[in-house]
Amino acid sequence: MSAPAQAEPAEGEAFSQAQLDGHFAVLAERVFQVEIKWPHFRLLLNDIRSLAAEVTPGMRVVSLERGLLYGGCSLMAPAFHHCDFLSIDCSPDSADDRGAYNGAMIDDPRFLFVAGTHRAPIEATGLGDGIADLVLVPNLVHHIADQTALFAEMARITRPGGQVYVFEPLVRELHQMPDDYLRYTPFGLQQVLRAAGLAPGDFTLEGGPFSAVAYCWAQALEYLPVDQREVMARWFYEEQFPQLMDWDARYTENLERKHTAFPMSFSIIADKPA
Repeated sequence: MSAPAQAEPAEGEAFSQAQLDGHFAVLAERVFQVEIKWPHFRLLLNDIRSLAAEVTPGMRVVSLERGLLYGGCSLMAPAFHHCDFLSIDCSPDSADDRGAYNGAMIDDPRFLFVAGTHRAPIEATGLGDGIADLVLVPNLVHHIADQTALFAEMARITRPGGQVYVFEPLVRELHQMPDDYLRYTPFGLQQVLRAAGLAPGDFTLEGGPFSAVAYCWAQALEYLPVDQREVMARWFYEEQFPQLMDWDARYTENLERKHTAFPMSFSIIADKPA
């Protein structure tokens, strides 16, 4: 990967609103491609910006991420430039061979490259007890083999009275194999958080059955031979995709079966009791 397009702000300075808007535009357009490929992550990007706007400047925020695939940076760090921010890259050793294979996604002058604090396994992050006011776990849970260690670490590093934010997809292909282990439902994740000594609140859902269909089509196109893919992609994005997205916004309730939903992803905030 080439040198970062944007450096960290000098000590005592902050990123401007225009810089942050540009950074999140890159995340939406190039990294998560929320309009054409992975609509799940719209929720994550909106949540991170909301959380960053709500936290008190100077608060200690810890983000547990996988940064190696983006060249060792933290995608979330720029939003929390006004905080005492630590990013732990939890990429496993098995990811070393692939390295920064998503580096091209952030090769954009709008991207704000902030290096991660350090890389460590979830079983040994090197962080002290109760050091964090807010712990972010964005799109990481399903990539960790030792789930017991993960949730214990979330609870351990959060101070009493602090919070843990978790974002997880529900509908995903097997990816970053072999480091893709499970999918939680919101209710299942609430149970696991409670078992770790945290108090989860309500969850937020993103997407519906029609965006799930669109997502599966976008993935399926990658399986077609290159000489067929362009024609099929044009047909899909010009004729089918707009209709599916319209239906996804308009038809949000299952009219045949109650107690049923078809979200693409969800997020939860859990409190650590004081």
